[in-house]
Amino acid sequence: MASLAGKGVAAVLNSVLGDAKKPLNILCLGAHCDDIEIGCGGSLLHILGERRNVNVNWVVFASNPVRRQEAEAGATMFSEGARSLDLKIHDFRDGFLPTEPVRLKEAFEKLKHKTPQPDVIFTHYRHDLHQDHRAVSDLTWNTFRNHLILEYEIPKWDGDMGQPNVFFPMSRATGEKKIRLLHEAYASQVEKAWFSQDLFWSLMRIRGMEANASESIAEAFYSRKLVLSV
Repeated sequence: MASLAGKGVAAVLNSVLGDAKKPLNILCLGAHCDDIEIGCGGSLLHILGERRNVNVNWVVFASNPVRRQEAEAGATMFSEGARSLDLKIHDFRDGFLPTEPVRLKEAFEKLKHKTPQPDVIFTHYRHDLHQDHRAVSDLTWNTFRNHLILEYEIPKWDGDMGQPNVFFPMSRATGEKKIRLLHEAYASQVEKAWFSQDLFWSLMRIRGMEANASESIAEAFYSRKLVLSV
């Protein structure tokens, strides 16, 4: 694993995400209303804490009226500090994304032609065992062929945690903020056994250990393909 240790947070961000003086366009894709925040919320908070010239395109596919309101709140909280937030929440039925392939494909085709084009895309992990998550991941790669794609992980009952190859260390304060905002935005989920502070923190702590993070926590991602230039 290549190391950028010692270069400083700003230098690391710039080396991967481009010149900090130029706009950074981020596309976040989530099958469900809390997926983006759980999978890459800490990384988004960290990026927006370091850079101000950031445009966020935030897309959720499955929702209902209650969850839609929560997703709007979550996207707003986690995008604070962005230059712009373009939020789209579809109304696909939870658990049924693979049963509507035409409509889902059409939604991705519209994304493909939006401008500006994303510099980095956050999406679901290819081998996630939730059928909705896999559908979004597959169509992300089918739609975007010349982009940096980072696949995030969602802890769940299925036990599908893998071995990620990209790590995003963050401060403990950022990790605590991620958990706090999740609980503020998603009141409908807080009674669920898996939606807990210790679970979210434990995963960030494990990934932080694997990344040798300076403040012990990190989010992790899967990168299938990287194109390097000198």
